[in-house]
Amino acid sequence: MKPAFAIVFAVAFAIAYVASVLNNYALFTYHPAIGEFGAGVQKGKDGPAMYWYGWMATSGIVASLAGVLAALLPESATRRLWPGLTWSVALVAIAVLAYGLRQFFLK
Repeated sequence: MKPAFAIVFAVAFAIAYVASVLNNYALFTYHPAIGEFGAGVQKGKDGPAMYWYGWMATSGIVASLAGVLAALLPESATRRLWPGLTWSVALVAIAVLAYGLRQFFLK
């Protein structure tokens, strides 16, 4: 596996996950009370709806596409990718999510 795929996948996943959570871009919704999945974002049926699985799927697809595109690039174009970027972007993503979801914790 090319290092470019892993680095770009990690960075793209973190960015896509933040966008998915803050804008509710869930690929599907899970309704745990009735054990059903529904396409896209749906309101709860017989209880609360869970979007987390859909956010993870959305982020995984976006990150996979970005990683494959990066892996197809010539090595000369990806040689400068810094592996520390994965942790840097992940830490920034955590901070952005904490700020964006602060209303849930500061009631």
